[in-house]
Amino acid sequence: QVQLVESGGGLVQPGGSLRLSCAASGAIFSIYTMDWYRQAPGKQRELVASIDSITRTNYADSVKGRFSISRDNIKKTVYLQMNNLELEDTAVYYCHSTQRGVAYWGQGTQVTVSS
Repeated sequence: QVQLVESGGGLVQPGGSLRLSCAASGAIFSIYTMDWYRQAPGKQRELVASIDSITRTNYADSVKGRFSISRDNIKKTVYLQMNNLELEDTAVYYCHSTQRGVAYWGQGTQVTVSS
């Protein structure tokens, strides 16, 4: 059974930074693509960033140049460094991975950008 546990969310002012972490257990972490999604109130869940097994990355246009995804295969953890945060980044952020055809999600961590 794969478990994903996010941490690092919080309240930050516009222009500030946060780093989210997602700790994985129960899987061979290094071979799977890991993703961060987010869902704002009243909106659909959207893909924010992905990192594959050879650390190729992909970002939503709205976060390019501001967010950075990385992974530590020893710690089985994926990170999302978020800089220059904007009001529109307010959302619940979810860690995700699809492994052997099964989609796994974390419980989510709230990020609120407000002045």
